Amino acid sequence: MKKFISKKKSPLPLPLALMSVAILSLQACDKTSQPVISPESPSKTLETTPASVARMLSEIPFTLDQVREVWDGVNASSANGYDEEYTFMDMFSSPGSGVGDEELGTRAAARYDEPFYELISRHVAETVATRSAGFTGDLSTSGLQIYWPYSEDWDGISMPVITFCPEIALEANVGYLREELPGNQWIVKEVTVDEDYAREHPVWVVGWNEDAGATTPQMLAKTLPEAPATRSNSDFKTLRIKEFKAHVQYDSWLSGGSEFFIKCGSIKAFTASVASDLTNYTPEITDLMIKVKRKQVGSTIRLNTIIVSEWSPQLSECVFLIHEDDGGKMTTWKAGGEVKIKSKSYGFSVEFPYHRNDDIVWRGKLSSNYFEKYNGIANRFGDTSITFVFN
Repeated sequence: MKKFISKKKSPLPLPLALMSVAILSLQACDKTSQPVISPESPSKTLETTPASVARMLSEIPFTLDQVREVWDGVNASSANGYDEEYTFMDMFSSPGSGVGDEELGTRAAARYDEPFYELISRHVAETVATRSAGFTGDLSTSGLQIYWPYSEDWDGISMPVITFCPEIALEANVGYLREELPGNQWIVKEVTVDEDYAREHPVWVVGWNEDAGATTPQMLAKTLPEAPATRSNSDFKTLRIKEFKAHVQYDSWLSGGSEFFIKCGSIKAFTASVASDLTNYTPEITDLMIKVKRKQVGSTIRLNTIIVSEWSPQLSECVFLIHEDDGGKMTTWKAGGEVKIKSKSYGFSVEFPYHRNDDIVWRGKLSSNYFEKYNGIANRFGDTSITFVFN
């Protein structure tokens, strides 16, 4: 999801209007169990923003059938290495599918008696159609999603409180709790939701999806063979990340788990005999995202993911970068590794892209001697620990 202020950085002074939003949001969080919506007072307008969509969802009389659909979607995304997220794009095009399913060709077949998108479409048509023409189409292509933290602990019967990811860093926000009354009536109450609440009750957070384009170890494992069937040279080795552990959580719980991007620059299958052969080789960058759910912080995640498939004895070192995504304008880190030709060392250059607001967890060079010495042994890299396998 979109992140605006990193917890590791001191917030800059906010413009007056933005400060007013923060004050109003915090005031709203103090109003617990206050009726704010009823069937007689639906939303007057609809916008494809997290706050507007969250309120709209709270007005729809969905049942456990639709909750299970969302649960299927977040589980599918999670199995593909992404957060517990269900995009509105998947909701409208392939109910119950998760992020990554389309690329894998495993999108869910239609199997719901009344998919969630049908309830949304009917609600819009009956209540705000004249004021929100084209809303459902805009919603399906908006990039918005439902994030369900701690969804693996859902009891299968509790209905969710619906909140949204605000545009400033907050640890608590207003949530909408739908409560049925006698005579088939209902109201929606405001409650305060924070991470402790989300651990004990199902909470849906409407926000932006920003990780669907990243490659995860799980997606690599499903789309590529586990290892080269045959190496072009028996002296080559394979470098893998066997295990990964995050020791801290970087972002507000409303923004989801942490996205650690691992980038490794090297030259694959390097076998130059003279310096002029260097022009025949192009450095490669392995780029993947390891999603660490909030529940996984401090726990070992087992991966067995290939970073360099053919590490030549002539490759002395690679360049390694770990950064946690926080958005902003793109920039680059230029660095160089080293190869050897007949005992002489030659450098190669790589350029790693990342966002200006990203937290740089660790960056530097790692040698073949390092991987030999610490083969299969976990070592600390900033706020993370990594176990490499080199064989």
